[in-house]
Amino acid sequence: MGALASNRKRVGEEHFTPHFNHSNLLAFQLSKKPRFSLMDRSPGKSTSSSNGTVSRISRYPDVKHSFPREVQAPVRHLKFGLSISNSSHSKGNFLSEKLGDARKQAFDALRYFKKEKEVITVEEEDEEKSKELVSSDYGVEEVEVIEKGNNLSLNHEASDNEREAYKKLLKSAERRSDKLKDLAFEIELKERLITELKALRLEKKQEEEQEEVIPSEPFVPLTKEEMAEVSHAFSAKNKKRILVSHENSSIDIRGEVLQCLKPGSWLNDEVINLYLELLKERENREPKKFLKCHFFNTFFYKKLVSPECGYNYKAVKRWTSQRKLGYFLFDCDKIFVPIHKDIHWCLAVINKKDQKFQYLDSLRGRDAKALSALANYYVEEVRDKSGNVIDISSWEREYVEDLPTQKNGFDCGMFMLKYIDFHSRGLSLCFDQEHMPYFRSRTAKEILRLRAD
Repeated sequence: MGALASNRKRVGEEHFTPHFNHSNLLAFQLSKKPRFSLMDRSPGKSTSSSNGTVSRISRYPDVKHSFPREVQAPVRHLKFGLSISNSSHSKGNFLSEKLGDARKQAFDALRYFKKEKEVITVEEEDEEKSKELVSSDYGVEEVEVIEKGNNLSLNHEASDNEREAYKKLLKSAERRSDKLKDLAFEIELKERLITELKALRLEKKQEEEQEEVIPSEPFVPLTKEEMAEVSHAFSAKNKKRILVSHENSSIDIRGEVLQCLKPGSWLNDEVINLYLELLKERENREPKKFLKCHFFNTFFYKKLVSPECGYNYKAVKRWTSQRKLGYFLFDCDKIFVPIHKDIHWCLAVINKKDQKFQYLDSLRGRDAKALSALANYYVEEVRDKSGNVIDISSWEREYVEDLPTQKNGFDCGMFMLKYIDFHSRGLSLCFDQEHMPYFRSRTAKEILRLRAD
């Protein structure tokens, strides 16, 4: 190693031209290897190096250590854009101190801040602004108002403007005390009237409930003989026979027509119109027992309101002359108008007794056009027959809701007849769907009774 080191020294110090023989080539290759290594040095060896070796070693760069990898950990972000990292304790202390100083400065600035009170001049008539002044105290001090008789007491911290405002409020309240007393009296009086009206209404309702007893006459059961007579009239051998002839209405009822009263069948015009004639005859026999009514037949409304011409009073003007009826139509308590809608029967009532135009439908339908037509008709009828003009602006137009309704698709005609029957008696509609089979048989029996007459 020493010979090689001296040879490199001469190469570094002298200029020569190498001759490449075998021995020189070997020496040149060996010279490419590192001549000095700290790893080869042992404590036991003495190191004697020349100045050239030291200068050569000094040309190598210093060993650079790789950057340490940063520890990934959460960082706490604080106010004022500062943050404290857990990786550096000294840096964290510095930021904490800065944050503490900023907070202290902020609180010191707020400590000396004080909002001045707003002074409002209150006019004598402006009570609303004065009330706002009383309720709007945004300052630190609190003003107390103590009213004792005519004395006004404020605490020592109240200003002169506030004292003046409260005095004006007190004067305004005194001026209105009389009005408040009058209003209190009126309120008390009206409350007593409302209480008395409620008591009277409750008594009237209780009386109506006590008086409303289901009558026995509309529900008298048929005897066995009557049931046998109805069953015989419904038989097939009587289909072509005329069972009943009514002279006043000129209506003939054959067996096949009467069969519409069998359960499950739709009622026809002949049976409905004849039954309405019987209701009018019943009223004439016992006028004190029934209301004074008029029963239009099923063709009246079709003439009054036709699909082609619409409402037309002239078409029915001659139907209700006193000579023909024997009385004026506007003298009746109730006027019943059957309405047929293709496959459904409804009822409209001109109720003079209660000053209403009513519409009753067993399917709870409504028809504003029908009620308007009847209202116009009644006004024109009164003017035509008496020359008077009746005012119906206060009359109610009612779609009756509290009424029995049908549960099938064929009993609408029977419901309509029973609406007329019970209202002409002055009774409430105290029947239901379950009574329909009985009403059908009874109606047939009442029609067949004309044969004996």
